[in-house]
Amino acid sequence: MRKLVIATRASNLALWQAYFIKDKIENSFSDIEVELNKITSRGDKILDKPLALVGGKGHFTKELEDEMLAGNADLAVHSLKDVPTYMPDGLELISISKRADQSDVLLSHKYSSLNDLPEGSVVGTTSLRRRMQLLEQRPDLVIKDLRGNVNTRLRKLEEGQYDAIVLAYIGLERLDLLKDIPFVYKLDFMLPPMGQASLGIEIVSSNNLAREVAVTLNDKDSYLCSKLERDFVSKIGAGCSAPVAVNAVINGDNLTITAMLGYPNGTNIIQKSLTSSVDSSSNLGIDLANSMILDGALEILSKAEEIAFKDEMPQRL
Repeated sequence: MRKLVIATRASNLALWQAYFIKDKIENSFSDIEVELNKITSRGDKILDKPLALVGGKGHFTKELEDEMLAGNADLAVHSLKDVPTYMPDGLELISISKRADQSDVLLSHKYSSLNDLPEGSVVGTTSLRRRMQLLEQRPDLVIKDLRGNVNTRLRKLEEGQYDAIVLAYIGLERLDLLKDIPFVYKLDFMLPPMGQASLGIEIVSSNNLAREVAVTLNDKDSYLCSKLERDFVSKIGAGCSAPVAVNAVINGDNLTITAMLGYPNGTNIIQKSLTSSVDSSSNLGIDLANSMILDGALEILSKAEEIAFKDEMPQRL
């Protein structure tokens, strides 16, 4: 019996994802046994401040990568949106799972939609991307920081610390947590971050068995869309926590990539799209980044980082 070890974060959602991949591997390869190496990441330990304020990258991936490089794991399963565009030497992002629903949702025990929220309502999110888009639509809202695992965030909502909170739909659906929320409203205007609702499978480059298995987990269309989104983020120089949204979508023979960035207070926003045939789309993410750089994107991002947790610092509970 051959064996593979998956490095995974120890949160409930991360474990769901790791077991999902474990089952896929064992169902496809009857001679492979998969074990999990459960790790508490830096991002899971820092709960008293927004990650964008901490600095650095890879808050949810570094410890998993360290385990692989130390020989204690053969591959890692990540939420792709958390994976930096830079890969350490010796590791490789080899496959992307098929995308699920990429929606962000507004959750509330009192109000049925974004428009239903009274002026000055308190909305919880730590994401600068979400904050930017919420305040563009509703500049009257009070945005407060929201950290902790999914269950902790839902408990804070139920306790009345927030009028509403914003989370990714897919995590709630996978953990079967939507049934206890009276109002769940999909924010159709909200552009997702790179890679939302896909899993990234990272392997030790020299591990032939991990490579053999990982390539069977790849979804071709999701891989292409994610690659273009990651190209955009890499070219623009934005970290995982920056107020940047980017989404590539295949429609028939065409592919459209749309990006948005701006200040976290919902102002100075640039939004652009490019479309090409799927066959000619390999540089579309970089082309979109270059176009937005000409429009001043780098200056906006630099200023956004300055004001995010200073003049525009979210209030803390």
